[in-house]
Amino acid sequence: MEPIQLLLVIVAIVIAAETTYLVAKAPRQTVNRNGRPIFVDTSVLIDGRIVAVARSGFIGDTLVIPRSVIGELQFLADNADHDKRSRARFGLDVVSELQGLPDVKVEILQDGSKAEEGVDERLLVLAKKYHGAVCTIDYNLNKVAVVENITVLNVNELAQQLRMAYLPGEHMVIELVQKGQDSHQGVGYLNDGTMVVVEHASSDIGKTLEVECIRSLQTAAGKMIFARKLGTGQQPRSNNDRKKQTDNKPAGRKTAKTARATTATVAASQSTSQSQPKRAQSKRRPKSQAQREADFIDLVNS
Repeated sequence: MEPIQLLLVIVAIVIAAETTYLVAKAPRQTVNRNGRPIFVDTSVLIDGRIVAVARSGFIGDTLVIPRSVIGELQFLADNADHDKRSRARFGLDVVSELQGLPDVKVEILQDGSKAEEGVDERLLVLAKKYHGAVCTIDYNLNKVAVVENITVLNVNELAQQLRMAYLPGEHMVIELVQKGQDSHQGVGYLNDGTMVVVEHASSDIGKTLEVECIRSLQTAAGKMIFARKLGTGQQPRSNNDRKKQTDNKPAGRKTAKTARATTATVAASQSTSQSQPKRAQSKRRPKSQAQREADFIDLVNS
């Protein structure tokens, strides 16, 4: 083969490779039929929580963002008021962030930069055409999609299902099965496996108690609730009670001998407390509620 022919063959191969690459990277006119396409609504992009859901790996299908949805965001970013402009620009940033996730399939569907019939109606048509689902947090679009027998992935419903079963101030009935990290704690479990740590309940192991949730949190090992027993708190004394107690004390003057003895006792106690090393005093200080909870969380996570 002559050198000129060889050069032409090499040039043809390079052009074919570049053409294949450009075709693969170009926006699609149709949706890839591998798996179920999920058509993303404008409200989801403005909300932004879809990024965290996609990053966690729970979205195994392809996220399809129609060009009409991006066009609506662009229109809001250019023509709306200040608040809507900021939210629309954030939605455009969410699109770029979704495209940058390595394990998430994102496609831009070229359906036109503007939907004459409305973006919501266009999403429903596309979902029917490609047998896909609609991802939205728009209440009305959700209702219409259900009526049209279209699968809806609602981020708000997902968040509602993942919320804590009990919030601070709510009551629950729990069976204590073991002691906690501190000697005064009792531990029980809800039906979903949530650990409930009850303060001052170590003597109630094996009993079923009604408790009040005082704090709930999410850890790397799962959900955890801190609670206290109902009816065990001491009510603070009022000023009238203190006054009655003071009035009931017998009146009388202290003698000089009694006063001197009291002064000597106070001075002796002060000198004794000052002579104790600081290390011993620090050991006697009880841990705060936050410290006890932090220690328990570290123990569970480890």
